[in-house]
Amino acid sequence: MAESDKLPWYALYIHSRAEKKVYTRLLAMGYEAYLPLIAQMKKWSDRMKKVEEPLFKSYLFVRADIKKYFDILEIPGVVRFVTFEKKAVVVPENQINAIKKYCNDYTEDEHEPQEVELHEGQLVRIVSGPMSGLIGRLAPIDNKKRLIVYIESVGHYLPINISRTKVEPVYEKTES
Repeated sequence: MAESDKLPWYALYIHSRAEKKVYTRLLAMGYEAYLPLIAQMKKWSDRMKKVEEPLFKSYLFVRADIKKYFDILEIPGVVRFVTFEKKAVVVPENQINAIKKYCNDYTEDEHEPQEVELHEGQLVRIVSGPMSGLIGRLAPIDNKKRLIVYIESVGHYLPINISRTKVEPVYEKTES
């Protein structure tokens, strides 16, 4: 087992659109980092192109000794560690592995959206794929085939871009 495999993973909050630059800087400095990327088709006025985009906007993960906390904060583009009660939160290895599996299995879904009506703020359960069973809240819906679901992890809500066909509504109990 490599020495870095014994170190914990931490989530970093990054300046908007700087995820790839910070990831490259971390690797160049000798850190093990993970930037979950998914391929998506983007439309420009003259063409369609497949591009890799971060799964979690403004977040990436680093495996590091907590003694390097301030060194990591000095990297251009890093805003802060994700914290809970002012302490950097360790991201469990199984969550990192689930995210990696999700990214490896990710495909843009071409199926027709389900007929169940969904609305902003609604609780939904992911019903298939490596994130199956996770429950989150819907962000504003602006796409007929894909949704952004906010999953609570490490004390924060992280956005996941997912196909409509992979979620089902969770009906919250109302008090009568």
